[in-house]
Amino acid sequence: MNAEYTKKLEAVIKQMLTPLKDVPLKLVIEVIAGCRIIPFDRSDIVDARLLDDLKKTAVIAGSEFNKLGVARSRPNEIGNDIEPFVIDALNQSGYRAAVPITAKGKKKSAGYPDIELVDDSGRTSYLECKTFNIENVDTTQRSFYLSPSTDFKITKDAHHFAMSFEVSVAGRRKNKNLYKCRSWKVLTLDELDVDVKYEFNTDNKRLYAEKLVLAEGKL
Repeated sequence: MNAEYTKKLEAVIKQMLTPLKDVPLKLVIEVIAGCRIIPFDRSDIVDARLLDDLKKTAVIAGSEFNKLGVARSRPNEIGNDIEPFVIDALNQSGYRAAVPITAKGKKKSAGYPDIELVDDSGRTSYLECKTFNIENVDTTQRSFYLSPSTDFKITKDAHHFAMSFEVSVAGRRKNKNLYKCRSWKVLTLDELDVDVKYEFNTDNKRLYAEKLVLAEGKL
């Protein structure tokens, strides 16, 4: 490998690793999924009704969650725990709500978005469940993640929302903090900007390849 080629290759890799800032989520979704994020229109009567239902859903889901709460080591694990309560509340409100079905026809719980909801007219919306701590809600702590996939969960033009619950410690259970919800937010994601940070990764097969092993033993 000559020096000029190596230099060009290094320059390309450095450029690849430069993070992209403030990329509109709606553009990312359109490129990855070929689907549009439909902007939420506060003046539209159908959108207004949908927002009312989402507000009722947040109250029902949060109230049901609080009947027992959940014991966790870390508060950022609670987003997954509250999803079933949100799905149940949406179904009670007349929506068909479930884990999204991918383009290949599979139900996929991991990754964005968490829930697909369909109203009685057949209109689809996507919903992400989040939790937050009031002490860091205004910080730059990362709280939204989206990873491209060959079998993406977004298959339709739709509104994109997030339903986020403020959680706090309400006691102890089995040597873990007991968390309950104190408030909620419904967010529209049509104007959300995201950052892109590249990474390199590998798998066990390559990491533990014989050519890399310097020593090993049994205990």
